[in-house]
Amino acid sequence: MSMVLFDVPGPKARVRHKIMAVIGIAAVAAALVYVVMRFVVTDQFTSRRLDWINYKQIQLSLVEAIGNTLGAFAVGAALALVFGAIFAAARLSDHGWVRAPAAVIVEVFRAIPLVIMMFFFYYGLPVAGVKLSAFTAVVISLMLYNGSVLAEIFRAGINSLPKGQSEAAYALGMRKTQVMTFVLLPQALRAMLPTIISQLVVLLKDTALGFLITFEELLRWGTRIGGDAVNFGRPMIPVMIVVALVYIGLCLLLTWLATYLEKRNRRNKKVIKTDNPDAEKPVLMDASAG
Repeated sequence: MSMVLFDVPGPKARVRHKIMAVIGIAAVAAALVYVVMRFVVTDQFTSRRLDWINYKQIQLSLVEAIGNTLGAFAVGAALALVFGAIFAAARLSDHGWVRAPAAVIVEVFRAIPLVIMMFFFYYGLPVAGVKLSAFTAVVISLMLYNGSVLAEIFRAGINSLPKGQSEAAYALGMRKTQVMTFVLLPQALRAMLPTIISQLVVLLKDTALGFLITFEELLRWGTRIGGDAVNFGRPMIPVMIVVALVYIGLCLLLTWLATYLEKRNRRNKKVIKTDNPDAEKPVLMDASAG
């Protein structure tokens, strides 16, 4: 028996794969143990290097840094979704004079690295007399880059639907705006939701690049506290572990939200009421059905 891309392994191959998996897991575990032991040997977890977390001012600054990160993420995500929706609609337009410029804009901003955009808006525009705050530069960069990616996600999701959906709507006399709003988008969003949430997770992690332009977000807070040699003996590793745990927690929350929304959008069991109670049977109806 064979699959499309590979042959199904036989008994000997499965045993060989299991042995290789065990060896790989053991190698990764050994590497982690080695790293932790080096941290212990170099006194990375001594009480002096962990005293920083007991200071109220540092705790408040940590909360403020998380708030700045979440603020940039929230504004950047909202603008990126709007940007993506607008340019996806433009790329799906029947008019070439709308479709062509939208395609150029999307491809250009997808190709430019995010760091370059941040440097351009924060350090480059002041040369032309336009000064932006670090927060604004980060948000605009996140919007342009991730919005361009989301525009392609939206366009691909809508184009993946069967042509019969739109043709049937047009046959009923619906305009293109109505077809897009009431027929195509509700179906496409359910299919695109995991990809959209994944891109928002990327956007959340991209906020860390703001520390390069002095934006006071979580990573910049970590580098500032971790490099304090006078009070805490440069606790860079313990601080960065805390920063990593915060990012992991935020990303897991977004993943949980994606799972929750996906379950909500799945087909739910509905019961059709009839005059005969014995005839009532649960049927599968679309969650968005009226």
